Amino acid sequence: MTLDALKERVRAANVETVARGLVISTFGNASGIDRAAGRIAIKPSGVPYDALTADSIVVTTLDGVAQDNRFKPSSDLATHVVLYRAFEGIGGVVHTHSTYATIFAQAGRPIPCLGTTHADYFRGPVPVTRALTPEETGSRYVEATGEVIVETFAGRDPAEVPAALVQGHGPFVWGATPEAAVENAFLLEEIARMAYLTLTLAPGTGAITDHLRDRHYLRKHGAAATYGQ
Repeated sequence: MTLDALKERVRAANVETVARGLVISTFGNASGIDRAAGRIAIKPSGVPYDALTADSIVVTTLDGVAQDNRFKPSSDLATHVVLYRAFEGIGGVVHTHSTYATIFAQAGRPIPCLGTTHADYFRGPVPVTRALTPEETGSRYVEATGEVIVETFAGRDPAEVPAALVQGHGPFVWGATPEAAVENAFLLEEIARMAYLTLTLAPGTGAITDHLRDRHYLRKHGAAATYGQ
């Protein structure tokens, strides 16, 4: 992938988060990675989405070192770097403060798998991290945010549930590409909305059975998937 192509894909991914109603003001960011070329592209900090151009997208090394000084990278860059290092199969990361997913994050509650719509895209509950310690919210806060997500996924496949809720903060979502990460962020917000409304209507609702969950997830994502062309 050329550098120009990576920057344009990341610009488009950022703009798409706004188009899909996942981001207001400048509350969010999207990034992409070219592992072969050793670079990450990410939204510049605080720049309005309607002012974004491919040229304004910040390029860094895989260690998060900016390659020019024209724009500061997103303040969440270190979180993205930690996720790219830990989850080797991902190619894009999106952070939003989308309403319903953030409600669950603020409540410190995972999003339970209440139905097959959820199971089509997330194989089980979307987890919420533990609260960060006072030390973690100090000088290493942004990096520690990524580390607590990785900790939450110990023993779990991040491809099967490509999202986490950072307690008291909001969702971080990933995918094989920047475009896939945006799609997963959109789906996360929809299943969070469904879960919130379901639990409001029927507070005692429990998760669907594991076999029904897996039937729906694997028909789209398993080795013998039957959904689609």
